[in-house]
Amino acid sequence: MKLNKEFRFFAYLLESYAAHKNMSASEVLRMLDEKNLTDFVFGMYEIYHCESIDNAFMDLDSLIETGKPAW
Repeated sequence: MKLNKEFRFFAYLLESYAAHKNMSASEVLRMLDEKNLTDFVFGMYEIYHCESIDNAFMDLDSLIETGKPAW
């Protein structure tokens, strides 16, 4: 089974953000799910994959805290 590029990047983003926050990827996914943000973050592939990972982390911080993107 071959995973599409969006899913591979989403998994990479979750794992990288989790490591950055000293959490597990499942904890990050749970937080996104609880706030109904998982589909939004998954859909941000076109923006997140071409920016600095730090920008994506800032956006995830804002989304988790406020429910709104940093921009």
